[in-house]
Amino acid sequence: MTSEGLTRIQELVYELRVGDVMKKKVITVTPATRLNDLRGILRDNRISGTPVVEEGRKLVGIISIEDFISWLADGGDNCTVAEWMTGEVVTAYDDEPLVQAVNKLERLGFGRLPVLSRTTGELAGIVTKGDIMAGLLHKLEIDYHNAEIRKARSSHIFEDIVADRTALTLEYDVPGGNFSRAGVSAGGLKTTLLRLGIAAPTARRAAIATYEAEMNLIFFTPGGRITARVDPATIRIEAVDEGPGIPDIEKAMEPGFSTAPDWVRELGFGAGMGLKNIKNCSDRMNLTSTVGKGTRLEVDISVRGDK
Repeated sequence: MTSEGLTRIQELVYELRVGDVMKKKVITVTPATRLNDLRGILRDNRISGTPVVEEGRKLVGIISIEDFISWLADGGDNCTVAEWMTGEVVTAYDDEPLVQAVNKLERLGFGRLPVLSRTTGELAGIVTKGDIMAGLLHKLEIDYHNAEIRKARSSHIFEDIVADRTALTLEYDVPGGNFSRAGVSAGGLKTTLLRLGIAAPTARRAAIATYEAEMNLIFFTPGGRITARVDPATIRIEAVDEGPGIPDIEKAMEPGFSTAPDWVRELGFGAGMGLKNIKNCSDRMNLTSTVGKGTRLEVDISVRGDK
């Protein structure tokens, strides 16, 4: 992803939650379902796999068309789903940013992910690549209508202020470990930038850089602060924390690098540090860190005139 090639679609996978695009009505089977019966369930509903649940909505596995074909190749005795399902299931949570589910599908080559409710732990829905595309296109349609309304009434605030120097400072407190607030700061900044009359491509770059910085604060630190200083020429974003620090900045810049602890991954967040994405979205990036004391990230994004 480069700053020039950044699209609204790429931004939306950060902005939307899995629950925004998932199917809530899910065809399911139980461990006791016979594979002879599964044949008809898959055919009649035109699906290539289904979650396996018990006691209502408790997810215990998933069975796919590939499992069904393997069963047929093995002789096709009238076995139960429990004998052929995959018990260790990769899932998503309904409140996690959509980008996390996209990354899992791409990395693992899966066609679908069961979605759990973070509050109950039960099956809340299912998300496929098709669901993601449909959700993104629907949001783009809504955006288009909103943009037409905004175009008719918005102006660039800095053009209306008479001063030798003008700047606006925005501060966002980011609590560590609070995954329900993931993306709140980034979303707030993007909304504000658009209301200030900042061009959408520029606001998009600022939002994604802020999102990645925000997630790092949530994952790896007790919390921190993101400050955005906006003037007619530049958006300066700073993320500061007093966390454990980064021992090897060069390695941390590698795509996909992560030091996320197991408990973070178990919550459904397959976190990389996202520093490469931040750099790609910025015109200038500076990162300093001291082990045991904390980290300071500075990002500059040029305010462009394109609308």
